[in-house]
Amino acid sequence: MHTFFPFLIWFKLINKASLKADFMAGITGAVIVLPQGVAFATIAGLPPEYGLYTAMVTPIIAALFGSSYHLISGPTTAISIVVFSSISHYVEPGSAEFVSMALTLTFLAGVYQLAFGLARLGALVNFVSHTVVIGFTAGAAILIITSQMKSVLGIAIPKGESFLHTWYDVFAGFQHINLYILAVATITLLVAIASKRFFPRLPNLLIALIIGGLTASLLQGEQQGIQFIGEIPAKLPPLSLPDFSFATLKMLAPDAFAVALLGLIEAVSISRAIASQSNQHIEPNQEFIGQGLSNMGGSFFSSYAGSGSFTRSGVNYASGAKTPLSAIFAAIILALIVLLIAPLTRYLPTAAMGGVILVVAYSLIDFPHIKHIIHNSKTETAILLTTFFATLFLELEFAIYMGVLLSLVIFLAKTSIPEIETLAPDKDEKTGKHILTNINDKPLNQCPQFKIIRFDMSIYFGSISHMQNRLHKIVENERIYHILIEGSGINLIDLSGAEALVAEHKRLQALGGGLYFVGLHSAVYEFAARTCFIKQIGGENFFDAKKDAIHSIYSRLNKDVCANCQVQVFRECRY
Repeated sequence: MHTFFPFLIWFKLINKASLKADFMAGITGAVIVLPQGVAFATIAGLPPEYGLYTAMVTPIIAALFGSSYHLISGPTTAISIVVFSSISHYVEPGSAEFVSMALTLTFLAGVYQLAFGLARLGALVNFVSHTVVIGFTAGAAILIITSQMKSVLGIAIPKGESFLHTWYDVFAGFQHINLYILAVATITLLVAIASKRFFPRLPNLLIALIIGGLTASLLQGEQQGIQFIGEIPAKLPPLSLPDFSFATLKMLAPDAFAVALLGLIEAVSISRAIASQSNQHIEPNQEFIGQGLSNMGGSFFSSYAGSGSFTRSGVNYASGAKTPLSAIFAAIILALIVLLIAPLTRYLPTAAMGGVILVVAYSLIDFPHIKHIIHNSKTETAILLTTFFATLFLELEFAIYMGVLLSLVIFLAKTSIPEIETLAPDKDEKTGKHILTNINDKPLNQCPQFKIIRFDMSIYFGSISHMQNRLHKIVENERIYHILIEGSGINLIDLSGAEALVAEHKRLQALGGGLYFVGLHSAVYEFAARTCFIKQIGGENFFDAKKDAIHSIYSRLNKDVCANCQVQVFRECRY
């Protein structure tokens, strides 16, 4: 029951105190998401009400079927700009066709996410560097700021312009700036920053929008060319139906995959970040299922693609939320607020919304984290810069794929070069026992016929080449043909790795030696037995204890060489 209805787990935690805490957190969340929902829908190229619908429907489903107690799902900046980029190629933003395709894109993204969760692929997120999200959101922030130049400056810029062309149009039309529009946007932006700085507990974006609207009224906005958003319908999310035609599904399937991937990375990263503070265990597969169902279900209630929001989730936790009921309260309270104040949005100027969006976009750029990455890791810096510039100059969905692919390539490159240590016996002065010690830590004598090495990573198709090169160097440079692999650091041997080890053993066997193993984990040993790996090498070459391995291998060494050996590193050498 808990597998299919995970909310039954946290239902048991609800009591009078948690209800009060969740309700208060819900009020805070509803006030925060009100201006954000409108702003995010604008970024996505949708009518403003669709951002609010998404903030009403998506968090409820995600809270019921996800695993995090504090994650708040809904419209986000990064997802919004990918939605706009994906669909604006085909139809006019804001049109009925655009809305229909956005709902179809949302449904498809949810299907992908649900499929990933049911297939238990949650662990795949572990292999994608969070730097991809940081680089993408930083690039998306620059694109959002660029897209709002026409709203805050009043300059006519053709729709669909690229990043560079937009800035060219801005500089070319600089003399045509509408100072009244610029004044409204600037005042809104400054109020948002100041209220956040001096009154952090108050909803700074909502305050800024109100001041921006009053400023436009004082300047007699309509007479000065200031445009207004218009009245948002005062109603609950209406039923909707995505376009399930084969042509539309085929056209949007690649874009939906990018939306799904970005949404999952965002949601799991945010939920884990907050869980590290709340000491809650996050189940990635369940989070995938929750995000998938929220997007699939939301597409039938006029909601576009959503994911976890770091801002709203962080505020939710800081506000004292105890269970996912806080997300449900926030959605319900938002619905009540919309029913009451929706008609007032007719007084909301586009310039004020542009000023708020600039604040939201700037907050996306994680300067401290970016600085930390650049100063401490060249590989992560490469991922960051690649994703960032790809976001600016290439298609957004391709930028996501490129960042993820580069992240996986670097991960595979690192794991393909496992640490291989050379060990030698060393006498412990306290216990008198002989232990195998890394010769890099302490200079020790080594046997001229018998080499002991330790792999500290998996032996799989990616690391085979490095392993074989190391074994070849031992044979060719040191003329040693008996090699013992201490396997306590090997977590996995795949079929390709097993075949390579068999080939190396036969090569050594032809030279009068062999490959030996000691200390393999039970799971690795079981795989080796099941795939006939042990049978092909020989059961006599596998040992449980190091002393048994050394004793057995010593008996196979060339005794003529032993007779003239001066190092005598093993106990057997002295008898």
